[in-house]
Amino acid sequence: MPQTTGPQTGHRASKSLLEVDAGTRRRNRAEARFRSYGIAAIGVAVLALVLLVTSVLSNGLGAFRQTFVIMDITLAADTLDPSGTGDVDAMKRVSTIGYGKLLKTALIADLESRGIPTEGMSEKEIAGLLSKEAPAQLRNMVLADPSLIGQTIRFKTYATGRVDGYFKGRVSMESAERDSNVTPAQLELADRMRAKGLMSVGFNWGFLFGPDASELRPEAAGLGIAILGSAYMMILVLVLALPIGVAASIYLEEFAPQNRWTDLIEVNIANLAAVPSIVFGILGLALFINFMGLPQSAPVVGALVLTLMTLPTIIIATRASLKSVPPSIRSAALGVGASKMQTVFHHVLPLAMPGILTGTIIGLAQALGETAPLLLIGMVAFVRDFPSAPPEGFMDPAAALPVQVYNWTQRADPAFVERASGAIIVLLAFLLTMNIVAIVLRRRFERRW
Repeated sequence: MPQTTGPQTGHRASKSLLEVDAGTRRRNRAEARFRSYGIAAIGVAVLALVLLVTSVLSNGLGAFRQTFVIMDITLAADTLDPSGTGDVDAMKRVSTIGYGKLLKTALIADLESRGIPTEGMSEKEIAGLLSKEAPAQLRNMVLADPSLIGQTIRFKTYATGRVDGYFKGRVSMESAERDSNVTPAQLELADRMRAKGLMSVGFNWGFLFGPDASELRPEAAGLGIAILGSAYMMILVLVLALPIGVAASIYLEEFAPQNRWTDLIEVNIANLAAVPSIVFGILGLALFINFMGLPQSAPVVGALVLTLMTLPTIIIATRASLKSVPPSIRSAALGVGASKMQTVFHHVLPLAMPGILTGTIIGLAQALGETAPLLLIGMVAFVRDFPSAPPEGFMDPAAALPVQVYNWTQRADPAFVERASGAIIVLLAFLLTMNIVAIVLRRRFERRW
């Protein structure tokens, strides 16, 4: 029969794979929109981060620089050592009031010798340029080295917070007219003193290593006790949380039977990781302070509370690292005669170590920034004395970096806002360092299979 050669009806014409149809165009547009959404989200996140860092740096970098007064002062023996015996106990009877009068006299004499005019200003206004911390600094210096009595020394101390704010742009002549703590005449005198070398603005080591100060002397407030207290707590958290968390993870992942009890434990660990940190503070207050009688504001109490808070994070991270080790590693070790414990500790655990270390450091970094649980156990208290060296220092009162930030933001003087932002910079530096250490350890111990 003859075959028909015409076009067949009832069949769709074939399409080329190279031809872009309407469905492909819709899919391409959807993918392009999705990529745009992702780029926009990243851009918003980066912008928010830049704004946050810029705000913190602009407000806090000034805390690392401080205005100082440099003067020549004669440590008169008849004033500082009335008994003339050089006995330190007898010299302690001279209070900071006596040292304050000595500083005022020395400052006025120094101004006159340098030809700096002070017309129209009282002696009280001139002495008001000095921080209220200055007499205590001079007294501590003399008591630490009584041989200074009778000598003329070069003494460097803090200027008052308003003068420091003036040189940093926080205080102006207009605001000084409405301020009861400083006058425009004092600011003009400060300008003349700086021009003559009696005042200078330099790096403030006291901010990093000095103790906290009262609300009347923000220029003398430092982070020394808070840094030491946070270091003590992190040492104890590491010693307590790492072995307990890793041991619990190894047992649950490698040795524990799968039954309703282990399922209940796993669910509770996951739930504890999501519990608000303030709940752990309430637990620490009830258990460690009210029941066990441990002292408030002590690093050991803060470390115990932060350990309870950090344990779920370490356990979850450690179990995830153990699960990531291929089962073939276990089978191979068991196949050549290794015991279950040898398999875990000689083969599985070393391969999981990078993830374990990373999870531990991230947990410690999270604990370092916690504030709410520490407030409930009394670490919000004003602490002036440094804690002792370990182990006694673990029981001494101390502060912590995040709590110090909270304390300073609650004070009225604007200089403390600058101090709080500076403390945030220090805290961010600690957190950044810990995350860098986590990355380095992960790459150092990471093994590929």
